[in-house]
Amino acid sequence: MIALKIVYVANVIVAGWISISSLFFPKVAHQSVFESAIEYSEGIRLIGALWGAIFLLSVLGLFYPKQMSLVLLFQLIYKSSWLMVAALPAIINGTTYPKGMSVFFLIWVLVLLFVIPWRTIFV
Repeated sequence: MIALKIVYVANVIVAGWISISSLFFPKVAHQSVFESAIEYSEGIRLIGALWGAIFLLSVLGLFYPKQMSLVLLFQLIYKSSWLMVAALPAIINGTTYPKGMSVFFLIWVLVLLFVIPWRTIFV
């Protein structure tokens, strides 16, 4: 239970920062979050909205850790997908990609595999 709460706290901090910067300061997010590795577009605000939802659900997760664990499963799925479909081909082809985000996603995927309460997630 402590590990779950630590993950939610980390989500609140990271998702909150990414959400605010992407929604309200997308050019700053383009440089900091995405390391200018992608072309700037207003789609960054869409990503900010997604991370805003993760932020809000993670705040609820602080109070209802097991009940809100589906948000962690969602993160596991989309981060793994992005690593396989975007980051890995960029690494193989030697093209630019947000390296910091990739490292964070990889670490987070590994952490989530051990933190998600698999036995109770679908009950």
